[in-house]
Amino acid sequence: MHQPTPPSTATDNHRLRDGPPWPPPVDAGLGPAQPRGRTPRPTPARARPVPQGPGRVGGLPPTHTALICVALPGLAISTEHGQLTGQGLDGFYRAGRRLLARCQVRVAGREPLAVQARMTGADSARFVGTLRASPAAGPDPDVVVERIRHADGTERIVLRNCAPHPLRLPLEVALGTDLADLGAIASGAPGPEIPASVHDSGLRWTAAAGNASVTADPPPSDALASAGLLRWEFELPPGGTVSVELRVRPDGASPLRAVGRAATSPLAPARATGDDPRATVLLRASIDDLQALLLRDPAHPSDSYLAAGAPWRCGLAPADALAAARMTLPLGTRLAAGTLRTLARTQLRGPGPRTGMIPGPRRDAGAHLPPDCTGTEATLLFPVLLAEARRWGLPEQETRELLPAAERCLTWLRTTVGDRTYLCDPQPGGPTRGETQAHAHRAALLGADLLDVCGRPGGAGLRQWATELRKAFRADFWVDDRGGGRPAAALTADGRPLAHLGSAAVHLLDTGLLGAGELAVGLLDKVQTEQLARLLGGPAMDSGWGLRGLGAKEPGHSPFGHRSGSVRVQETALAVAGLAAVGYEKEAGGLLRGLLAAAEHFGHRLPEMFAGEQRCEGSAPLPHPAACRPAATAAAAGVLLLTTLAGIRPDAPAGTVTLRPVHSAPLGELGLTGLRVAGAPFSVRVSRLGLAMVEEAADGLQLGA
Repeated sequence: MHQPTPPSTATDNHRLRDGPPWPPPVDAGLGPAQPRGRTPRPTPARARPVPQGPGRVGGLPPTHTALICVALPGLAISTEHGQLTGQGLDGFYRAGRRLLARCQVRVAGREPLAVQARMTGADSARFVGTLRASPAAGPDPDVVVERIRHADGTERIVLRNCAPHPLRLPLEVALGTDLADLGAIASGAPGPEIPASVHDSGLRWTAAAGNASVTADPPPSDALASAGLLRWEFELPPGGTVSVELRVRPDGASPLRAVGRAATSPLAPARATGDDPRATVLLRASIDDLQALLLRDPAHPSDSYLAAGAPWRCGLAPADALAAARMTLPLGTRLAAGTLRTLARTQLRGPGPRTGMIPGPRRDAGAHLPPDCTGTEATLLFPVLLAEARRWGLPEQETRELLPAAERCLTWLRTTVGDRTYLCDPQPGGPTRGETQAHAHRAALLGADLLDVCGRPGGAGLRQWATELRKAFRADFWVDDRGGGRPAAALTADGRPLAHLGSAAVHLLDTGLLGAGELAVGLLDKVQTEQLARLLGGPAMDSGWGLRGLGAKEPGHSPFGHRSGSVRVQETALAVAGLAAVGYEKEAGGLLRGLLAAAEHFGHRLPEMFAGEQRCEGSAPLPHPAACRPAATAAAAGVLLLTTLAGIRPDAPAGTVTLRPVHSAPLGELGLTGLRVAGAPFSVRVSRLGLAMVEEAADGLQLGA
């Protein structure tokens, strides 16, 4: 995997990969995280070697086999066996610290045989095991052990007697913890287990890093601190059941109240129905995952935003939070408003060239380019999200309150570009990226529109610069070849185009929403757009499961490279939306169906990325062992995919909504209910003929032409 060169500016002085680097950045999820460096390794004197085995990847615990229950700031992570062994990522977490690492159940002296493990929601999982407790049981199990695990730190253990006679069942639960933080666990050095003490109706652990306790209901008949053991004796009649509930939390902490489970969640509970049942499940799972990833700014609890993903990125990543909030605008504008307000408070002020920037860490950009600055992307996304949120129904008062921060972003853009045409990398000698120009062009056009409607100056200058950028880009960034040409990924410092084709090119199709249901003009002309559509729909880019990050024929391609060939869910969804918007429905439909098929294999909880191996008959998508799952942008992509089929383009200030459905109706009939436009419920149905009809809308909202 490409190792970034040392950064040279303060803005770039922090690194963040979309899949974790070594060691991975881990956010505790306590509030808006300021950019920072790598998590330091614990000193060897405190480190306890973690067993290396088939599940370990270079010391980094894999995520692809884990069941991750999320209700931030709480996590519960385990393998399909259900037992928490203390190895890898196993455990209950709160705010990035592992409160409990081991929770091993034995019944009648034996571990149950695991027969099923499945997620029952974004924040819960169910594990079922069996055992034969009586000698005459034969081949059939006579005891069923069920464990229901929640991200809030609770677990219920249920024993059921399936034998035709009474059973005496001793239950033992072995507990232990290291109170390690996720950074240490990711580095493979979580530290030794901490001695326990008997506390109340359970056990307690205390260390310099903090404390935690487990209480049990009913209380155990025996508790052995030296062994970390709780014991019960149960007499069960035939068909009888008994349950034990364990509660894990820091001492003195109240029960965890996840933001997404509050009655004031900023996301509307939308539903999908129709011919393809996968749409129903995908939208439900996407919204559940988004709810699970919600966090509040602790200093401003009315403002919520999305963490980037679990388990590695449970804090605020500005570019990801803005991108996800933008894709979820059909679920309402409250998440966008909370995200914008939270990030406005991090905006850099005072004199200097970085004034107006939204700070963000660097991330790897693949084999051909140095790491890029997510702060640049976030700064350009800020005015775009505000402008589009206004079209979806963000109240004018909130728009005007956020307008000064958006103006500062746009001022930074114009100041940084100066007399040049292009927005270059912040590091001296860095490339001029095509993706960055797409972000900047969209920010200029939507920002100009926002300034105009709010009676602020500067719109004309932004439009003039965007026109000059568009003209230059179409000449400088287009590489002619025998296949019809392609957009360059970047220009080197001496102006040489880098012609490799990757999924970053989809941002050229993402132009942004203006008034009256119109989309902004793009950087490519009509012929170039047609060629890009053909390339994105071709076998080099379309893996059959989604869009590869780097074309299969490009040097440096790797199906597992997180920017060099893996399928990135967010960019696949942006490609579907962008291709549909410019009329290339065949290519859009192919990518959509591929990603829906992949979602089935992932239980409809899409990871941020997975391997870009070619789909063939009988195959399945290969998971990436370091991918976040759930991830905010992947979950939000599910919302974007389905709402794209209806082509909803609102202009709430003008009191109109325009529908531009995908006429090929790749999923057949589709109904979307419970969306929000102009602050009110909105429902739309797309027929098998690709015709869209509004079924519910705000009073006075008119259907645009």
